[in-house]
Amino acid sequence: MDEKGEGNAREEEDPKRHSTGKLKFFFTWSSLVLMLLGGAIFAGGKIALDKTNTLEFCISCHEMKDNNYAEYKDTIHGKNRTGVKATCADCHVPHDIVGLTVRKILAANDLFHHVAGTVDTTEKFEARRLELAKRVWLHMKKTDSQECRYCHDAKAMDPEKQGKTAQKQHQKLATGERTCIDCHYGIAHKEPEGGFDPSDVVTK
Repeated sequence: MDEKGEGNAREEEDPKRHSTGKLKFFFTWSSLVLMLLGGAIFAGGKIALDKTNTLEFCISCHEMKDNNYAEYKDTIHGKNRTGVKATCADCHVPHDIVGLTVRKILAANDLFHHVAGTVDTTEKFEARRLELAKRVWLHMKKTDSQECRYCHDAKAMDPEKQGKTAQKQHQKLATGERTCIDCHYGIAHKEPEGGFDPSDVVTK
């Protein structure tokens, strides 16, 4: 037998080397498949998050369209001289990925109430307006109105173009004495009846 024949025989007789080759092939393709699958899941998740953050999606149920949207669309956030709008997600969904993900998970509660018909009429919505407003106020107090601050930067404001009261109140933002929702509640939705404001939901 020549040297070439002997070499081939040795390779055929080395099952360990043959098994190692199979393992490398398996792990290489498995890794590739997992990477592609992970990429597809990430892309699908991103598309889903973006879709559920649109105004069209938010008002696809009549509860939101007939109540929240109806009173928001003609406010300064919905219609103004510059045409710059703040939609539902801008004000009610955190902009960081962790907060956004948590909010989307908690949205299952919204789906439950939609199916249950909790606020499926204007009368039911009005009866729960204060309760709903308090939830939003409390969230904004706890987060120092982070959704507001995503668009509004107090440091970029020009005090000379503000009234004396506004100047004084905006100075308190830096010290933590005030946060946006303390003064600007009711800017996109009607205020609850009874004279309630965000200070009523803060634990002393």
